[in-house]
Amino acid sequence: MPDPVLLVLDADPPPRLGRLTGRADVRFADAGTLAGLLPAADVLLVWDAASDAVRAAWPGPGRRPRWVHTAGVDVDRVLCPDLVASDTVLTNARGVFERAVAEQVAGLVLAFAQDLPGTLELRRQRTGRPRTGRQVAGTRAVVVGAGPVGREITRLLHGLGVTVALVGRTARRTIHGVADLDPLAARADWVIGAVPLTDGTHGMFDRRFFGLLQPSAHFLHVGRAACVVRADLVDAVERRWFAGAALDVSEDGPPLADDPLRDVPGLLAVPRVSGDTARWRDRLSERFVALYEQWARGEPLPEAVDKERGYVPSPDLSGPAGERVSTIVPDDHRSG
Repeated sequence: MPDPVLLVLDADPPPRLGRLTGRADVRFADAGTLAGLLPAADVLLVWDAASDAVRAAWPGPGRRPRWVHTAGVDVDRVLCPDLVASDTVLTNARGVFERAVAEQVAGLVLAFAQDLPGTLELRRQRTGRPRTGRQVAGTRAVVVGAGPVGREITRLLHGLGVTVALVGRTARRTIHGVADLDPLAARADWVIGAVPLTDGTHGMFDRRFFGLLQPSAHFLHVGRAACVVRADLVDAVERRWFAGAALDVSEDGPPLADDPLRDVPGLLAVPRVSGDTARWRDRLSERFVALYEQWARGEPLPEAVDKERGYVPSPDLSGPAGERVSTIVPDDHRSG
């Protein structure tokens, strides 16, 4: 019996698939050849998670792979109506980037608390004057997005003594629903966006939302750029509606050197490197190979993406790693 055909899309540098030697017929495709090679594939590995080629190539005649794996967390670049309606199983890089993203968020919180951006600016100006920081322990945060990234951020901030409210799509146990988001955000010191890009989250952080935040609050976003209305964020920061913001620069925006966000005082534009820690490509390969071995044994693939929702539904947990998540009690008015 021939080995299953594993089609790898855009592999530069290629994934480490040595463990699959003799167990998979590995072939390679790019955006131009994908449509013609899809009918022969049993499995499609989308190694370039930023590619839109799958959405363009998927509709058409012939059979389609039984399983698609994308080497990223967000799946909006892969999904199209034909794929959603099919029986194809979709998985992502769940479990690879969560800790690294959470550590970047914690680092940004600590940097803002000690006004590191202001200190660096004074150093650039060769000016010295005392700086007053704030203690992170005892502050309050809202993490928007109850998936693995949001839960890991919550766990790490909780360890720093921050009281955290975790907000998900629907309320369950100690996770708040979206109905609680506005009053929670209005009383938080740190508002952190970590939602997947879906129809419901596109542009959710906008002028109305930014108007809720306290003057002393900071907004940090580590999700897809399209969840934030950039013009509204810039306007809110320039008007000093809140203390400052940090925004991951997405592949959807201009190169960091040319990004106009670099020139907005109080807004820290950082390159999208929060998950790109040492050996991250190796970890992506290890994740896929482990899943392939399960698939080859005929076992169900764990943590498959709900294609209708556009993300992996989270289990009903009391908190990350079994911890109870502390929450901010919603209030009907904005504290000053």
